[in-house]
Amino acid sequence: MKSSTIIIGGLSIAVIVGTMAFSFNPFSDDVDFNTEIKPILNKHCVACHGGVKKAANLSFLFPHEALNTKGKSGKIAIIPGDAENSEFYKRLISSDIDERMPKNEEPLKTEEIQLLKKWIDNGAKWGEHWAYQKPEKPDVPSVGGFFARIGLFKDDETRFAKNEIDHFVLDKLKKEGLTHSSEAEKGTLLRRVYLDLTGLPPTEKQLQEFLQDESENSYEKVVDKLLSSSAYGERWAAMWLDLARYADTKGYERDVYRNIWRYRDYVIKAFNEDKPFDQFTIEQLAGDLLPNPTDNQLVATGFHRNTMTNDEGGTVDEEFRIAAQIDRVNTTFDVWQGTTMACVQCHTHPYDPFVHEEYYKSMAFFNNTRDEDVVSETPYLRFYKKEDSTKIQEIKRWLLSKTSTQKVNEFEKFVKVLEPKFNSHDIEQLSPVTSTLLDAKYLGLQHTGYGRLKNVTLTNKNRMLMTFNTGNEKGTLLIRDNALNGKVLLTIPIFKTRDTVMIYNLPKLEGKHDLYFVFTNPKTPKEWLQIKWVAFQETFTETPDYQSFESKYKEILNAKADYSPILIEGSGDLARKQHIFERGNWLVKGKEVKPDVPKYLSPMPKDYPKNRLGFAKWLVDGRNPLTSRVIVNRFWEQLFGAGIVETVEDFGTQGFSPTHPELLDYLAITFQEDMKWSVKKLLKMMVMSGTYRQSSEVTPNLLEKDPSNKLLARGPRIRLTAEQVRDQALLVSGLLSKKMYGKSVMPYQPDGLWQSPWSGESWNTSNGEDKHRRAIYTFWKRTSPYPSMMSFDAPTREFCQSRRLRTNTPLQALVTLNDPVYVEAAQELAKSMIKKGKSPEQQIQAGFNTIMMRDIDGKELEILTKLYRQTEQLYKKNPIEAYKFFGRSDTSPSLAAMAVTANAMMNLDEVVTKE
Repeated sequence: MKSSTIIIGGLSIAVIVGTMAFSFNPFSDDVDFNTEIKPILNKHCVACHGGVKKAANLSFLFPHEALNTKGKSGKIAIIPGDAENSEFYKRLISSDIDERMPKNEEPLKTEEIQLLKKWIDNGAKWGEHWAYQKPEKPDVPSVGGFFARIGLFKDDETRFAKNEIDHFVLDKLKKEGLTHSSEAEKGTLLRRVYLDLTGLPPTEKQLQEFLQDESENSYEKVVDKLLSSSAYGERWAAMWLDLARYADTKGYERDVYRNIWRYRDYVIKAFNEDKPFDQFTIEQLAGDLLPNPTDNQLVATGFHRNTMTNDEGGTVDEEFRIAAQIDRVNTTFDVWQGTTMACVQCHTHPYDPFVHEEYYKSMAFFNNTRDEDVVSETPYLRFYKKEDSTKIQEIKRWLLSKTSTQKVNEFEKFVKVLEPKFNSHDIEQLSPVTSTLLDAKYLGLQHTGYGRLKNVTLTNKNRMLMTFNTGNEKGTLLIRDNALNGKVLLTIPIFKTRDTVMIYNLPKLEGKHDLYFVFTNPKTPKEWLQIKWVAFQETFTETPDYQSFESKYKEILNAKADYSPILIEGSGDLARKQHIFERGNWLVKGKEVKPDVPKYLSPMPKDYPKNRLGFAKWLVDGRNPLTSRVIVNRFWEQLFGAGIVETVEDFGTQGFSPTHPELLDYLAITFQEDMKWSVKKLLKMMVMSGTYRQSSEVTPNLLEKDPSNKLLARGPRIRLTAEQVRDQALLVSGLLSKKMYGKSVMPYQPDGLWQSPWSGESWNTSNGEDKHRRAIYTFWKRTSPYPSMMSFDAPTREFCQSRRLRTNTPLQALVTLNDPVYVEAAQELAKSMIKKGKSPEQQIQAGFNTIMMRDIDGKELEILTKLYRQTEQLYKKNPIEAYKFFGRSDTSPSLAAMAVTANAMMNLDEVVTKE
């Protein structure tokens, strides 16, 4: 290296002059496996020679299966360093159509064959896919000319670059022969950042405050204000609820109500509190396994209680319990790992390095949750009324004075979540006619009917709890030990009741027992006794005042309480073994496996518990190569319209490569290490960048060279989400309610959409401000989602959806022109427009400013004014039509015409688009 000195104005500056180190050597013989070889193998070979099937006993998925391996012919497929003698290469160039590969397909291109030959001759080095390599923080590229970099003055690049994001983007643009765009007009930028951070557009007052603030950090002050707004949490929770497949119903055919709205509120609050993303992850996947979990941490586990359950009669609970577990594995890997794990349920992944057995090792983390596809949705967190909460505290204080803290904790857990317990489908029905699962849900016994609960540990369990229903006035239930004619442990007189929790004392027993439930009722032999669940506990204590507190305990258990479905881990008798399902069939169980993570990713530290808590910690401990990349990419996609990896759901070899790999890794490391998983800091960095602030205007040059804006040479221009379209209409019209949290609401919806023969549930339009609450609070029925949001690409939420496809269809225009929500919003907007101008042109201009934060285009103003005048004349001639549209007898033709104009204006493409 050489150096020289330049003197400028008496200032000595050392200039380094030397040879340039190329990151890529065009004369190199190296072939990159990931970018050059793997795509060829995936496209032409692994369909037959991969995870799904291994034709000729040969696979190109893993190096140990492909290199120096003999195929069915007995010949070695790939000999590293020797392509000419590798059967793989010979088959590619063979002229024998029966021998040539790919079989029954077009031959590979000559350049592809030569590339494969060169790879083999160079040693057939097997590269590791970029996403499975731990990210390292790259150096930030420099920007600007030499004198700008040393601080003498600012040039175009240094003025554009607001933070490190811009350095990476500019570096890429220069390599592609492009330059950045100018900054967006202030009103457009303000609307963009408001919609992105809060899901709502700014008001005219907020626009004027921004325009009048000439301070250097005026934009940053707006960003900080939006990040601290309560509307921020509502906007970002909407994104997360798609991933959590949140809905207010259970799914499948019956699709009845599920009382899980507290989970939605937890997500909103978590975003508003800027709960660190690692903690957010752990609470949702394993909040119940944290030491002394709070109610919020338990509610958080609703993330995986959002799986569907099947209440239809005749279904098998275990089948749908397993379906829920499979969904949890797939969803977890979708959300945190960007990995298409679903296919590994049946076979080793055809394209990525995940083997069949690893799917079930992952499933073993989830398999012990206590939910079992039962109608009651247990386990759930119970929320008691004040008087019942007082009783709980009285019992706690009494227990603390009489017994151990452990017993107090066991008592408190049970009254909160009703676990551990056995659901009645665990009791085998042994009498063919007189015992059954009624409606495939609960154990039913008639006279002489009996069932068996096997292998119950009764050491230190001298109390049995049971819930039953019956119309019987008389009858007796006997609990016998270890045999149908075994010792009678309990004699329970049956009375007419519904869902009553009863408490019975058991004799002292040790070890495991088979318990027989034998029902006799000779007077009404056809009447059914329905048992819902049983539990076995140790009594509080044997002190003289024991009975009074036992009575209070029974009152608490039978008290009516609100609830929210949660996860609770089963242990002891309730722990399950996990087996591999052969070809994914839950009825064909292979060998038993223990919980573990895929070995191709970072290993789970030995000090982590082998349960959901350990698994959740492994996801976010910083060593996992995928989590931070995947999450950063998700937030980027929300702001810019496409992820740095466009396939946000697939970081595997079949997904898209990152457009800016160094930027992705820089953000991933910064997010987890420097920002300590703060989502607000991450989003602030993104929206503060010059890249984000660019105008979205498309030049002919950009349209030709980068039509999809993958290089980020302009600002984002994307369709608003379904929620944003609706919320914007309500806000600009002045109708939007600021009410937060609580049960989901039912705004206007066409009659007759809900067909609920099983439950008789119907859509009951909410009253008052509940009709105008933000879209995130709208009731979500999986089999019949809110129709206008479906038209704007919202999912059904039956399964996790990583990204919404953005469409532009005529049906969307029909929604914004005719849906009662948008018509009412147009009417209210028209009232304010009339007051803001003397002429129709001024009024229309005022309305457009309210929505778009800028002046309307002259041509658009001309068309809308013409619409207004024609409509006004029509209503003057036919005043009854104005009444029909506006719904009020005192409606003037001019007001009705302005409402029609406002309705058309809110239908403009630019209004339902983020510029």
